[in-house]
Amino acid sequence: MQRRSLLIAAASVAAGAVSSQALAQHDTAASLPERFAAALSAHDIKAFAALFSEDYVNHQFSAAAPPPAAGKSQKQATVDFFAGRIAGMPDLQVTVEAAVIAGDRVAASFVYSGTQDGPYLGVAPTHRRLRFTSCDIFSVRDALISEHWGMGDIAGILAQLR
Repeated sequence: MQRRSLLIAAASVAAGAVSSQALAQHDTAASLPERFAAALSAHDIKAFAALFSEDYVNHQFSAAAPPPAAGKSQKQATVDFFAGRIAGMPDLQVTVEAAVIAGDRVAASFVYSGTQDGPYLGVAPTHRRLRFTSCDIFSVRDALISEHWGMGDIAGILAQLR
């Protein structure tokens, strides 16, 4: 009988540890969109780069965000893309409209705003105020973004740059 009580107690402790680990993963995932927005709003490209795993995979490619050049990782291409966004809009601010968490996936809607005072997407500075959105899904592993799927409003950006 004592052995059975010990096994039940051990199982309870193990379940608590799993729950604590799951809770920690959830908290990390929940803060990810805010950390993403905060790093970009602070123009801290080093903190932004630190959000991504070294083996990060970006599943979103477009004419505005093509696949990385030979020899460049997908992580570096993503960091470079956002560094270009900051250079094009030196007053860039990013906010989170909404976020949803399911397991190791985080979906978020971001709003970007800033004045185009530098070249951006091949367009010379217009000094116009831009506002656009993106919807992104991140897979989170070890507290880092390991994969990305998303849709950015590139057509909306280009319309505002005309």
